[in-house]
Amino acid sequence: MNKAVSETSKGVAYGLAAYTMWGSFPLYFALFEGIPAWEVLIHRVVWSCVFLAVVISLLKRWSPVKVALRRPKRLGFVLGCAIFIALNWGIYIYAVETRQVMQASLGYFLTPLVNVAMGMLILGERISRLQVVAVVLAAVAIVYQIVLLGVLPWITLALAFSFGTYGLMRKKVDLDGLSGLFVETLLLLPLGLLALAWLSAQEMSHLAESTNSALLLMSSGIVTAIPLLAFAGAARRLRLSTVGFLMYINPTLQFLIAMYVFHEPLGTEKLISFVMIWVALAIYSWSAWNGRARA
Repeated sequence: MNKAVSETSKGVAYGLAAYTMWGSFPLYFALFEGIPAWEVLIHRVVWSCVFLAVVISLLKRWSPVKVALRRPKRLGFVLGCAIFIALNWGIYIYAVETRQVMQASLGYFLTPLVNVAMGMLILGERISRLQVVAVVLAAVAIVYQIVLLGVLPWITLALAFSFGTYGLMRKKVDLDGLSGLFVETLLLLPLGLLALAWLSAQEMSHLAESTNSALLLMSSGIVTAIPLLAFAGAARRLRLSTVGFLMYINPTLQFLIAMYVFHEPLGTEKLISFVMIWVALAIYSWSAWNGRARA
């Protein structure tokens, strides 16, 4: 029993570490001021691949990677995952650079509900009435923003649907998080290296601009991989429901950073849409918790 409690405590610690790091990403990506989001994205892909290769070597986890690479016909789903996660990364970096972190946080609040909607519409999964109510309420919140603010919250929607689609395609890939992300970045590596070569040829690269910018760009690989390793440690030790509740730490921290660090405006209309999403999440979480308890 003591061992089980100890493992659960470690799992919670790993989960808190992972989601706190992810939630603090706005502070990290704000350091790239002056470097275009697409260039930061290129470096994040390249250096993530390099660092993950080192981690996989240290952990001696090359076996699943080799198996995946020997099945080129099944790499289509992995490539799809790579494209959607790169799209998600790029939009998120742009959101931080343009100080639209609040919209980004709303996107990650919305993601679980997008996952539920996709599961129902695409996979034919059955969901409870309360979960239907939660999805409808979230949709109303987005329509409310469009009508009253007169602006399509494209960052919110793009982040939620790109990550939701990534999760949907990830179900078709028989790889753990670490190996999967490595293969995804590996497939994008040739394109990333070509882009870096072009930037250097055009004398537009920030890599050689200064030691600080070079170290900052290279650190993006480490910053990407470390929360993933912590999350893997949590996922192995905790129930899915516990991991699901810890997940809300990420967008909550982003929301607080947007408001108190970046001083982004929060008008009444925007606040109401956030409250509607939060209520939808509370309904969804209550329904999911009760469903698992009964099971």
